[in-house]
Amino acid sequence: MEDWKQRTRLLIGDDGIDQLGRSHVLVVGLGGVGAYAAEQLARAGIGKLTLVDGDVVSVTNRNRQLLALCSTQGRPKAEVMAERIRDINPDIELEVINQYMKDDAIIELVSKPYDYIIDAIDTVAPKVFLLYYAKQNNQRVVSCMGAGGKFHPEKIEIADISQSNHCRLAFYIRKRLHRLGVFDGITAVYSPELVADSAIENVNEQNKVSNVGTISYMPAAFGIFCASAVINGLLDRHCERNVVERGNRSSSPLGDNPT
Repeated sequence: MEDWKQRTRLLIGDDGIDQLGRSHVLVVGLGGVGAYAAEQLARAGIGKLTLVDGDVVSVTNRNRQLLALCSTQGRPKAEVMAERIRDINPDIELEVINQYMKDDAIIELVSKPYDYIIDAIDTVAPKVFLLYYAKQNNQRVVSCMGAGGKFHPEKIEIADISQSNHCRLAFYIRKRLHRLGVFDGITAVYSPELVADSAIENVNEQNKVSNVGTISYMPAAFGIFCASAVINGLLDRHCERNVVERGNRSSSPLGDNPT
């Protein structure tokens, strides 16, 4: 049988293929960012994925989410993601959790051994809860910050969360983590691109206080950056990019400026 990993093997060698094949990655959140991240991990040859999402595909997901099709509308995202990944690699080991994660469920989830965790949650409270307890368990975490309201994928950066300047979501996440005594040690995928107020709509929905306008390719780009951070970390390749100081950025050492 022809080796579907042939092109990857050519790039990273047999040892790299073996390393990815032995690795177990948890992906929490399978929306615009998480589904793209999970698929890139599967295509790279990760041996085991734990996929977590309690949501179903809705019509408003179709502008940006990998799993959102007319044919999948109303179906659980975790179930659709698992089917897609098994169609890429039938030999992959999958644990599929169709559940909205909070409180004790998060504590139990992140207490298990993983080689990496990708946090693609878009709600502040469970996101902070997961990051805090992942840190308590010495997990390696890649956390996605705000992709909404942005247009320029070339501005996406990978850095320690302490350096995630000029991202509104990152600001609120850092602020809450600081109260819990966490200041660094989490890899953040973020963009300093400013978000126009006109792109934000206040809503009154469960687990959500606002909607942010989103263009099709930005969540995908963020998800791919998250996957790249994990894969490079597993292969011991340094992937964090130095944060270049731009003229319009704050001089605050922690970047506590939400804009």
